[in-house]
This record gives sequence, structure tokens and C-alpha cells, in this order.
Amino acid sequence: MKEVKVFIEKAEFGFSAYMEEAGLDYGCTGEGATVQEAIDDFNLSYVGIRDYYESIGKRFEEIHCHFYYDTASFLAEYCEAFSLAGLERITGINQKQLGHYLHGQSKPSRKTIEKIEAGVKAFAANLTAVQFT
Repeated sequence: MKEVKVFIEKAEFGFSAYMEEAGLDYGCTGEGATVQEAIDDFNLSYVGIRDYYESIGKRFEEIHCHFYYDTASFLAEYCEAFSLAGLERITGINQKQLGHYLHGQSKPSRKTIEKIEAGVKAFAANLTAVQFT
């Protein structure tokens, strides 16, 4: 099964999900008001193409999707769960700069993207280690 990246990005009216160029003879996209709606629509597109190929007797190459956010889309999706001040504490990135990324006023460098990702993953690891009595 081929591994394929699917990118989640802010769109004019919500979010979009689309496949990287993967050397397949098909491509899938999805749109929605939320990230989950875009992913669900993407998955429906995938199933629709697979079913169509089956109906015409054409070989369909199955894929395994890995979803990737761009920074602005991640911030937009999680801005209700995390304040920019909280994300500053988690990532070490100034909240004013995070706001610029959120609103598309600037794009983070690769190094900054990696710093944000590392901070969020470390925070998530800490949360998953919590146990309540």
C-alpha cells in the first residue's frame, strides 16, 4: 500500500484537503467548514473513486493517508482550544508572531514550523501521560 501525504489548508470558506502528487492515476480532494468535514469529504472522494474503478473493472491502487497541516490551518483549527498566549508558552514562539501566521500575514520558516510542531507534540505527550485518581 502506498503512503501518501494529504495536506490540510485554510480555504476561502473553511478548509481543504488534497493529496500530494503520488504517481497515481487518480487524485482526491475534500472541502468543509471544519478540518474534520474536509477530511470526511476527502475520504468520501477516495471511496467514490475506488467504487467507480471497481464498477468499470479498472485496477485501483489503495493508499494509506497521512494528514499534514500547514501552520495557519493548525492555528485556525485549534485557536478555540489554545490561546495564542498558551501556544507561546508551549512553543516558545511570540504570540504576536503566531497571530501573523494565523491570519496569513506572514509564513513561518521551516525552523519555526519544526519548533511549533515539537512544542505541540511535547505538550501532547505530557497530556497523554496524565492519570487521574
